[in-house]
Amino acid sequence: MWTFKKLALTGLGILAGLAAIAVGIWIYVMSTIEQPTYASVTRDGAIEIRDYPGLVVAEVTRRGDRQAAVRAGFSPLAGYIFAKSRAGETVSMTAPVTQTPAQAADQSWLIRFVMPSKYTLETLPKAAGEDVRLLELPAARRAAIRFSGVVTDALIAQNEASLRAWLVQRAIAIQGVATYAYYMTRGRLARCGATRCCSRWQGRRSETLTRSTRPVT
Repeated sequence: MWTFKKLALTGLGILAGLAAIAVGIWIYVMSTIEQPTYASVTRDGAIEIRDYPGLVVAEVTRRGDRQAAVRAGFSPLAGYIFAKSRAGETVSMTAPVTQTPAQAADQSWLIRFVMPSKYTLETLPKAAGEDVRLLELPAARRAAIRFSGVVTDALIAQNEASLRAWLVQRAIAIQGVATYAYYMTRGRLARCGATRCCSRWQGRRSETLTRSTRPVT
């Protein structure tokens, strides 16, 4: 006879197995999605100084609070890479999606998809219209802090403060504003790469990056 305890333990075992499968799928998916390469200069726990090469990106500008702006930026960028808003081939999904304040006064944000490394500005499919812009960001040294959890403004502020304090202690100057990098969301975005603007970012991996000066002490 199956007792309630045995049934409960069996149920927990099944849930644990499903969770392990989900983690395995996530690791596989993330391992097949291209991410920007960089040279690690130094690392201290969740904080890392990185040298990035020039990166080709597609970007749009959107206004509103942080969450509203990144949601609004997804549709045109997804339309570009999946060839829904233009002619030509599709472009593979990459990670992360980044968000950088453009003008704090009017809550203006730059939402960007980094393009696969095989493309240059000359070989990328041309965007339709002027909403989606294609450009190359110059090589830069960036300080990054990695964190997980549902991405709220408070969580971002907490980690950005930790990163800035770490840099100040080491006399590393910060240049410009921070960039927020999102590596995974829930729902259809995880399955097909930004065809849905999710209400909140899920707790897989996020980063805050600041541009820093060359010397590292």
